[in-house]
Amino acid sequence: MTTILITEDTPPPTPDQPGTPPRKQPWFGAFLLRLHFYAGILIGPFILVAALSGALYAATPQLEQVIYAHELRAPESATTLPLADQIDAAQAVVGDEGALVAVRPAPNNGDTTRVMFTGDGLGESETRAIFVDPATAEVRGDLTAYGTSGVLPLRTWIDQFHRNLHLGDIGRLYSELAASWLGVVVLAGGAMWVIRIRKVRAKKDLLRPNNSVPGYRRLFSWHASTGIWLLVGALFLSATGITWSQYAGANVSELRAAFNLGTPSISTDLGEAAAAPTDEHAGHGTASASTAAIEPATFDAVLAVSQTVNVNTGLVEIRPPAAAGQAWVVQEIQRSFPTEVDSVAVDGATLQVTDRVDFADFNLAAKLTRWGIDTHMGTMFGLANQLVLLATALGLAAMVSWGYLMWWKRRPTRGGAKMGRPAPAGALAGAPWWGVLAVMAGALVVGLFFPLVGISLLVFIVVDAVLSLRTPRSTPN
Repeated sequence: MTTILITEDTPPPTPDQPGTPPRKQPWFGAFLLRLHFYAGILIGPFILVAALSGALYAATPQLEQVIYAHELRAPESATTLPLADQIDAAQAVVGDEGALVAVRPAPNNGDTTRVMFTGDGLGESETRAIFVDPATAEVRGDLTAYGTSGVLPLRTWIDQFHRNLHLGDIGRLYSELAASWLGVVVLAGGAMWVIRIRKVRAKKDLLRPNNSVPGYRRLFSWHASTGIWLLVGALFLSATGITWSQYAGANVSELRAAFNLGTPSISTDLGEAAAAPTDEHAGHGTASASTAAIEPATFDAVLAVSQTVNVNTGLVEIRPPAAAGQAWVVQEIQRSFPTEVDSVAVDGATLQVTDRVDFADFNLAAKLTRWGIDTHMGTMFGLANQLVLLATALGLAAMVSWGYLMWWKRRPTRGGAKMGRPAPAGALAGAPWWGVLAVMAGALVVGLFFPLVGISLLVFIVVDAVLSLRTPRSTPN
């Protein structure tokens, strides 16, 4: 989702004394500065949009509860009707306009039950959700829900804007650039921070903003000190955000599959039960409607069976078989700590358990992926998680803004003078041959795994080399 943009106001070099050879400047620090500067300038807008939309998304759970209170809540009651009665009420509203694909029973007293259908005009991963009072079977709402998280229209709009700017697959390139380059810019900025703090005397100015200095140096102080505190959070958002990306995300999934580190899924085949890798971003596919007649009473029956096996939370989704010869599935959908995503498959005819998958049996990579995704979305640790995400996202947006202000301070004035020196070109020109090869090899390796970063990084290296050749070098008098 997001970026840190640190540009260093390096003082002009002092002329060498007559008769002494020119001092060789360290090339790697100059390369990091150049990389950080250009990446921040060019990728900054993408990171700024991702940061602000991510901050807005972090605040949406509470907004959703307010805006859709009538649909999400019902009067508390000591009695609850069978799911069959609630499904009948929802089907009376939908009629022949959609097929039943899932039911989410009311998780707590005062919540509504969601009965979910297919429908015309729905997008990928969307369902038509009918909200039913579990005590009276009163239909309290009819909304479009999205994904496994079941977010409603407001959050869906913000989520899609954050993901792809509502431009489909083309728009996903923006978020992949933002997530991938964020990590690069953060690491480069962190390395420069380490180099600088080892040299300066006022080290505290790199740990907290210094408002006693004017202009550029004040901006730099805010940028550098804020950046180091946001470093871990920014790297986390970059790493987890990449898993949603179009190209790098696919490479991550292939790598996990190659090492048998995928997330196991429930088997619904009544002939043979075998867990297979699945996608943790579940719910981003198209809902599958059952091709067989569904008896509403079976929802109550399979839920009761699952509760004797491994389903022990109120947040569950019951899915009927998508085709003949398949089992019903009861899936826990609690994405807050402690994670509850166990699932069980039940033969609807015999009510025999045919398969089960328990989160406790997930491999470590699958568990870390699940926890990372849920933390990125702000659901893992509730309000505290949301507040940390909000602060990190707003901090990253401020970093981008300070970076552009610093760049503006360095602009040429009308008289031709500059208020600061931009990051000098030609960092690689002064590098040893092995340094150039290392950078090129690193760009190639990164490009194979993160294609958009690799392509843009190679372009940066070529442009930097060309500019260095065109830039006249000053010679001592």
